[in-house]
Amino acid sequence: MTTFLWGALPYIACALLVAGLTWRHRYDRYGWTSRSFQVHGSRLLDIASPVFHYGILFVLAGHLVGLLVPASWPRSLGVDAHTCHLFSLYGGTLAGVLTVAGLALLVYRRRTRVPVPRATSANDKVMYLVLVAAMVLGMTAKLSRTAGDGYDYRATIAPWARSLLTLRPRAALMADVPVLYQVHAVIGMLLVALVPYTRLVHMFSAPVRYLFRPYVVYRSRDPRQSGPRPERRGWETTRN
Repeated sequence: MTTFLWGALPYIACALLVAGLTWRHRYDRYGWTSRSFQVHGSRLLDIASPVFHYGILFVLAGHLVGLLVPASWPRSLGVDAHTCHLFSLYGGTLAGVLTVAGLALLVYRRRTRVPVPRATSANDKVMYLVLVAAMVLGMTAKLSRTAGDGYDYRATIAPWARSLLTLRPRAALMADVPVLYQVHAVIGMLLVALVPYTRLVHMFSAPVRYLFRPYVVYRSRDPRQSGPRPERRGWETTRN
């Protein structure tokens, strides 16, 4: 079981991710979307969506840095292990709280706005369930070991994650990892495998500039104006 969970399952999840992305890009390109319901938007969406998206970006960045950056690098810069632990604890917890809060507001809106629940599919519900489980388990594992320096994942989980990149998985490193961390890792791999088959696929096509774009201003038509709008000089329609 140790060999399967920590030596085979990560590659299975990555294979499902690549295969799903390839299939959707080839056969379901027009379905490659988050299926936004902003047309039924509200002030709640204006708050929930940025909170969730910025929170999940910080969560992903924290995982990449924590798992892929060796512990020796911060030490070479004069940052001790306790400081790294505090930064991971409080920074990761804040990012997790933002993500869970934003997701909770989005789910609440989806359940209370009448037109929106009708378009919620079964895989949407599965995606929400797995995403919430991954977030809650990660925060629980982090907060459950706040005493002292806590659990040093950089001595076990991080080297295991880096070994996957070299195609030489060191599965034995995960054998004695606390159960909460193990379950969180398994749920995370399941989430990776589900990405291409849910609305989360849009993360691979969202432009980075979207995060910093200005608001789009829509101007309503003057109610005093009746009939068609007057023609303006410009490009003329070509008629055959």
